Amino acid sequence: MHCVRALRLPNSAQLITTNADAARKTLIVAPARRLSSEATAASRRRAPTHLCSRGSSSLHSSRDVQSKPPSSGVKDMLFYTITEGKEQVPISHFTSALKRTGLYPSDPRLKGCMENIRQAVKESAGEAMMDRDLFHRCVGGNIVLLIQAFRNKFIIPEFDVFAHKINEIYNRVQHQTDGKVADYIPQLAKFSPELWGVSLCTVDGQRHSVGDTKLPFCLQSCVKPLQYAIAVHEAGTESVHHYVGKEPINFRYRKLSFSTSPHNPMVNAGAIVISSLIKRCCKYVGFSNATFQSEKETGDRNFAIGYYMKEKKCFPPGADMIDALDFYFQVGLPAKSGVSGAILLVIPNVMGVMCWSPPLDRVGNSVRGISFCQELVSLFNFHNYDNLRHFVKKQDPRRQDRDDRNKSVFNLMFAACSGDVSALRRFALSSMDMDLKDYDSRTALHIAAAEGHVDAVMFLTETCKVNPFVKDRWGNLPVDDAVQFGHDEVVKVLNDYQQVCSQREMQDAAADSQKLDTIEGFV
Repeated sequence: MHCVRALRLPNSAQLITTNADAARKTLIVAPARRLSSEATAASRRRAPTHLCSRGSSSLHSSRDVQSKPPSSGVKDMLFYTITEGKEQVPISHFTSALKRTGLYPSDPRLKGCMENIRQAVKESAGEAMMDRDLFHRCVGGNIVLLIQAFRNKFIIPEFDVFAHKINEIYNRVQHQTDGKVADYIPQLAKFSPELWGVSLCTVDGQRHSVGDTKLPFCLQSCVKPLQYAIAVHEAGTESVHHYVGKEPINFRYRKLSFSTSPHNPMVNAGAIVISSLIKRCCKYVGFSNATFQSEKETGDRNFAIGYYMKEKKCFPPGADMIDALDFYFQVGLPAKSGVSGAILLVIPNVMGVMCWSPPLDRVGNSVRGISFCQELVSLFNFHNYDNLRHFVKKQDPRRQDRDDRNKSVFNLMFAACSGDVSALRRFALSSMDMDLKDYDSRTALHIAAAEGHVDAVMFLTETCKVNPFVKDRWGNLPVDDAVQFGHDEVVKVLNDYQQVCSQREMQDAAADSQKLDTIEGFV
């Protein structure tokens, strides 16, 4: 455990570092605005500063890191954060620490860093060790990225914990044996029903994979939103929707519709036209001739759709219908949605998830994939409407700004203390968690109940559906505070609400025991 104490001096900051395994050291470090080559050279002659990640985050804000070129002092602090105060560690320790943040050595942003590490491993006679000099050479232009990673500034700060929970969901779903592998396309029928894999990537490049994620498989309809995004990016929205509409449909996606243009890019007709728009501007990705031939031999309906759209002049000038249809097969667009067992899940501004398992349910969706998605949204508050159901407590693995959270707690508690229902209503409309706790683990309901504000208590219970069973640090419920301060009307409201919540919990438990039916519209 490394403890850091900062003392203010006129022109410098004195850091006294206490290490359980080392002697007490006193260091003089120049302020950030005075960092220079002379100061850097002087810092190298002093004993190293052993700082933990908590200390480093207090000394360097993200604004300082991004607005100033990283100094050797910053690199030293990052080095001792990773090595936990040691002067050198095995290189495997560094790569393991990277993976815990969600960064993989194969990340293209870390290419230069990994090349330097591999060179050091080749030159090492025994086990390759990382010291400060090697660390300085390796991090180079990746210092900002690594600081964000080890200061928990990514979208999923505790990524190792999140990955562990993903593995738990994966293992529970793996035991399902329902469903049947699609057999009407011979090449897809060869896949084993035991195959099951999940991969995810966040917007910050954090990655995690579990299961059979190294085997190639056909994307099938999962490629439709991807190729639509490529077409819009390359040609623009107006140009794309000149050939393909954007209206919803009430019939199957592979139906031959007698209209002048495809309804949207998610039906087979629209996907074929999108393929003709992006074929000329995209480079080679990958090709499975066996799957291509299997799709082509059984794709009579898609040929019919293609010829019909050709007759209606749906393709752009110069596009060949057969070439577009061949490209449509090559990227894996099927005759039936999800026939390969793939499910592409997007959590906006957070991550993308790909699930793959060949056994399908009766509507053509991966059985394991559907179950995984259901368990994911039941454990984490990724669902769009989760912020409207505060009583349902779900985990939020996303980054939270501590300063903003502290302000939210203060404002919420002050509104509850003063009985300001208008302010509480504004907070609820802004999707604030109305169950936030202060340093004594007291919620807004505790404060409102203790102050006897009946209107505020009724708003928190009836409208916000807050949890009435939260205990503060002394083990008191909100109703206990109301009893202690003699607010009988508040006590009655809370007792009635507790009974309603208890009945609701019993009903939810009974509903969860029954097997959920497959979502018919999930394609």
